[in-house]
Amino acid sequence: MDQTPINLLEIRDLKKTFSVSSGLFSRPLTLTALENINFSIRKGETLGIVGESGCGKSTLGRCILQLLAPDEGQVLWLGQDLTKLPAEEMRQRRADLQIIFQDPLASLNPRMTVGEIIADPLRTLRPELNKQERRARVLKIMEAVGLLPEMINRYPHEFSGGQAQRIGIARALITEPKLIVCDEPVSALDVSIQAQILNLLSELKDEFGLTLIFISHNLSVVRHVSDRILVLYLGRIVELATGDEIYEKPRHPYTRALLTAVPIPDPRLARQRNIDALKGEIPSPINPPSGCTFRTRCRFAKPYCAEHRPPLETIEDNRLVACHRWREIEVPEEAVLGA
Repeated sequence: MDQTPINLLEIRDLKKTFSVSSGLFSRPLTLTALENINFSIRKGETLGIVGESGCGKSTLGRCILQLLAPDEGQVLWLGQDLTKLPAEEMRQRRADLQIIFQDPLASLNPRMTVGEIIADPLRTLRPELNKQERRARVLKIMEAVGLLPEMINRYPHEFSGGQAQRIGIARALITEPKLIVCDEPVSALDVSIQAQILNLLSELKDEFGLTLIFISHNLSVVRHVSDRILVLYLGRIVELATGDEIYEKPRHPYTRALLTAVPIPDPRLARQRNIDALKGEIPSPINPPSGCTFRTRCRFAKPYCAEHRPPLETIEDNRLVACHRWREIEVPEEAVLGA
């Protein structure tokens, strides 16, 4: 009988800062990349993480995998806090926790063949396997991701971007992980190839029983693969809900703005949309606005928003939102993606 807890991963009060040089003779400044991050991921779930560039999405993914050490908080994997593990014990957990990178070609060693790249994690994490066993596993995973057996001795530069990403996916799958962080895995690919990779990830999730964290700045991409969606803004969670709730009735004005920015292929419907465009640039995480950090770009903001930071509160059947005025915001039908 499977005794695996329902929640594979729990993030509690996670915080990550970076020290940024401000000049030769000046004291370093503190950049807060993540603050007060709390959520959990159930077994077999796909959690989408969305937000603009610089909001902390990739930093969060790397903190979960302990590629970056958080300053505060816990990363509980099957109830065990990864932040407290010695290096050797953490290395043993790597087989269960893998990542797919954004740039497929940049993430592959150009001096290694496809077979060597895919088998590389096995040499470290499955040392009991011999050369023949590793090769058999590589061929099996190559078939699963749509790569032909004769490609095993070719080099990364001989492949297209989509094929290179399939190699990266195979490398992540070779250790039979339980959780894979997909860090914008299709943003560097053509639209037609994006669809192929997204479909592949969905098929692999079902075939291998995977749990996925899917990071993207594009809500239309996240919609097709995610069970729940977490919206980040300036290192803080502003909304967390199911995919249907996010797309049918976004409760945070930032989520609403991201939705209305997604292109609609029908020109007639696109002209009829009430675009809720974001104003200005994302503020600096070194010196964020007081109160609600989104207030400088929010058309619903009031003076109260500058004085008090909104808590992340539970509303409407366990969805989370951090906005003082979420009850007052009406979402016009034409603003919803796909309406």
